[in-house]
Amino acid sequence: MVKGRGPISRHDWPKGLRMNLFTDIRALVLDTLDAMARDGAIPQGMQTGAVTVEPPRDAAHGDMATNAAMVLAKPAGKKPRDIAEDLAERLGADDRIESAEVAGPGFINLRLAPSLWQGIVRAALTQEGFGRSTMGQGEKVNVEYVSANPTGPMHVGHARGAVFGDALARLLDYAGHDVTKEYYVNDGGAQVDVLARSSFERYREPAAMTPEIGEGLYPGDYLVPVGEKLREIWGEGKLNSPEEDWLEEAREIATEAMMEMIRADLAALGVTMDVFFSEKALYGTGRIEDAIKTLDDKGLIYRGTLEPPKGKTPEDWEPREQTLFRSTAHGDDVDRPIMKSDGAWTYFAPDIAYHHDKVSRGFTQLIDVFGADHGGYVKRMKAAVSALSEGKVPLDVKLIQLVKLWKNGEPFKMSKRAGNFVTLRDLVDQVGADAVRFHMLTRKNDAPLDFDFDKVLEQSRENPVFYVQYANARINSVLRKADAMGIAVDDATLAEADLSKLDHEAELSLMRALAEWPRLVEIAAKGHEPHRVAFYLYDLASALHALWNRGNDEPGLRFVQEGDAATTQGKISLARAVGVVIGEGLGILGVTPVEEMR
Repeated sequence: MVKGRGPISRHDWPKGLRMNLFTDIRALVLDTLDAMARDGAIPQGMQTGAVTVEPPRDAAHGDMATNAAMVLAKPAGKKPRDIAEDLAERLGADDRIESAEVAGPGFINLRLAPSLWQGIVRAALTQEGFGRSTMGQGEKVNVEYVSANPTGPMHVGHARGAVFGDALARLLDYAGHDVTKEYYVNDGGAQVDVLARSSFERYREPAAMTPEIGEGLYPGDYLVPVGEKLREIWGEGKLNSPEEDWLEEAREIATEAMMEMIRADLAALGVTMDVFFSEKALYGTGRIEDAIKTLDDKGLIYRGTLEPPKGKTPEDWEPREQTLFRSTAHGDDVDRPIMKSDGAWTYFAPDIAYHHDKVSRGFTQLIDVFGADHGGYVKRMKAAVSALSEGKVPLDVKLIQLVKLWKNGEPFKMSKRAGNFVTLRDLVDQVGADAVRFHMLTRKNDAPLDFDFDKVLEQSRENPVFYVQYANARINSVLRKADAMGIAVDDATLAEADLSKLDHEAELSLMRALAEWPRLVEIAAKGHEPHRVAFYLYDLASALHALWNRGNDEPGLRFVQEGDAATTQGKISLARAVGVVIGEGLGILGVTPVEEMR
């Protein structure tokens, strides 16, 4: 027997397809290799983990291609083409394979029988959550995202991180992981004191005691309600009080007010969190000390002196002994300070404690979504998690690049309410949550993104969210038309329709696009790349529109065939299957499908 195959159900095709057709055809290839090994055509016991079945680089070459002969040639001691020709002949004898042709040095291009593509349509109509995967096997994954300082409303940069993190969490859940969505509330640092002081100035404003917001304070009008809240609680009793009398209470009140605003902003974008974890809860509770002791027990904490940072000269560098984490033992470039010279923790120490808490909660995979300005923090955090988990828990840090806003061909003006930035709520109010979410995923997370208000709202192929929604609306219009003609269009009936006439190349092309969905889900989930879902939906919508437009010139390709209910049901089955996948994909993106364009 050849080795390397996972447990796969590969019988009764196309009935019962679950369905990742590429996985199923790979299973057929492995079964055929088993037969070749039994016949002595290739040695027994060869590893086949590297055998793939994928779309060919050129669609004209076939539906799928396998590298099996190329992978097995060396260990088998045979020429790739010799293995390929035998394998292709055997594959071609299977009634699921229309043709198997050897290409180049030994790749095999496969064309599938139309019944398999038609089986994809039935699978989409009969299987709840078509495309869902068990790949994750219930693995506990923590996705931390947004984690904005609670010092003001969410801005457009936060919007991109929020959308990416939320879509990634939805994607991982769809692929079979047990996902926790988490927000780390940075309420333990000096910036929260600045928030309290800024709020106190708003408290003093009605008494004409604050002529202007001082240097270094937050100037946004969003703090006016916080000042009013303080007046409700204090009256005028603390107008002249020293800071130590009001700072802590003002900090708590202002932080909670900001978190209420942030939760509301996230909700407007369709984002909800499972956990809000307070940084402040790490201080004075022994949790930081416990995390550092865990590292110390591993011999990773020491007193030492670091080399000057790059670019520093001996004149402007003062070496000093510090308490350091030996992060270089886990892949970092330099060891990192965890305690300041005055005995206070560095910013890194509570972050270590926070990730120690995540590992302690049983997560076996961690994902942090950071802004691009945190790029220098990646290696030290990976080193910390590696050390805390003894290398058992991977940390993937996804960096979110900047968003540039445009309107009327010019950079979008700043928000007075926020003080110095465009708010997330500004964005949602302008174009709607669905448009924001989809557009934020039209670029990979580490690529800059231009958000042009005019283009996001225009109704054209150049606007991906419109183009996908328009495809879904067209599908629903066909269903309504057929229903009005007395043709049953419920999924159960459509799944039993005669699909044998769905054999035109334009229809097969659309079915091939449908077949990519389960495979795409697993690829996107493995790579932590939800943007792939947005790209796929655009391509699927393009295939639907192409078939629709072709039907304008070729009546036989129209979804509704006047006077022929049976053929109409078959063709509408295909349209409805596309609608199912669009709905599943938009669900991952957090976008609501529209049934009618107005």
